[in-house]
Amino acid sequence: MSLLRARTAVSPLRRRFEAAEPVLPRVDDLVAVERPEEPMHCLRPAVIAAASAGFVQGFPGKTLYAVKCNPEPGVLRAVWEGGVRHFDCASAAEVALVRTLFPEAEIHFMHPVKSRGAIREAWSRHGVRDFVLDTADELAKIVAETGGGEGELGLVVRLALPKGRAVYDLSGKFGAAPEEAVALLRAARPQAKRLGLSFHVGSQCLDPLAWREALALAGQVIRAAGVAVEIVDVGGGFPVAYEDATPLPLGAFFAEIEAGFEALALPGAELWAEPGRALVAAGGSVVVQVQQRRGDALYVNDGIYGALSDAGLPGFAFPVRLIRPEGEVAEGRRGFMLFGPTCDSADRMNGPFWLPEDVREGDWIEIGQLGAYGACLRTGFNGFDRARLVEVRDAPLL
Repeated sequence: MSLLRARTAVSPLRRRFEAAEPVLPRVDDLVAVERPEEPMHCLRPAVIAAASAGFVQGFPGKTLYAVKCNPEPGVLRAVWEGGVRHFDCASAAEVALVRTLFPEAEIHFMHPVKSRGAIREAWSRHGVRDFVLDTADELAKIVAETGGGEGELGLVVRLALPKGRAVYDLSGKFGAAPEEAVALLRAARPQAKRLGLSFHVGSQCLDPLAWREALALAGQVIRAAGVAVEIVDVGGGFPVAYEDATPLPLGAFFAEIEAGFEALALPGAELWAEPGRALVAAGGSVVVQVQQRRGDALYVNDGIYGALSDAGLPGFAFPVRLIRPEGEVAEGRRGFMLFGPTCDSADRMNGPFWLPEDVREGDWIEIGQLGAYGACLRTGFNGFDRARLVEVRDAPLL
């Protein structure tokens, strides 16, 4: 019986192993037995649970998992196992998914622009009480669709930050300028049981001081508003290791955040964070098969329209290893580029991906650190919309 399950790009991932305390297989064993000809996504639930537990224990406040980073139910269960009880959702579908899996979870609707129907559904059907906003129009919408909040409404104003030093800059789409955030805090205060201010320094931010600087700006806004604030949300962006990046330990980031938060002198206020990548990146990989070699270029069966979007234009340096069940591989290493399976010439990943010199058609390559923004960004473009999913017990590639 096959241990793998095929799925399309738009279908929800399904947990393969339902037995109590299963002994999970290893990636190499699966490849040797199954010899997969479609991309094989490998989840490491123990790795995700351990990373989640470490964050929850180390962060000096509440940990809200950013569901958009990886909404796979198996991932969410592992995050829950690690002690996360709060979830940052950005759509009605994410809210419904989390509520179905964890009826007792605390769900926070952290998208600054929401449809009226999504607000109503989250409020009335799923018991969501916290909503983010960054305009007066959104505040009016939330108040209207929650019937005035019934004295239970949590409102969090998202503050815009200047362009920062993160790998992915997030400063251009959301957030109120400081003077606008002041006005929004004042306008939201009468409507809110609890009021907060949030920001996001950008994704994969390697500089702990970015959070200290953002907290200082948040303090200026709160003082200028002159109203009580019960929540300060430092967002996500916490980094993980890649082949070309070795971030400081998370403790260095937590220390800067704690010091910056204490400097705000807000008695009774809660500190929140919205990690995604830091909890799940190491807990996922994809195994691809080489379909053709042309010199230093390898044509493989997944690409930028599949799980490898970040290996394309963003140029993330993911760790790789060759899997060849039937024999030895060359000692030397060479830098390769990858082409994905579609007919689009833009479906290329320059790397370099360091692999044995004798890599050839039929070999498999495992690409690691893909638990964040990997499988969840897959599309059905060009008909390459099938993949396989399995839970494994392997350690991360890094």
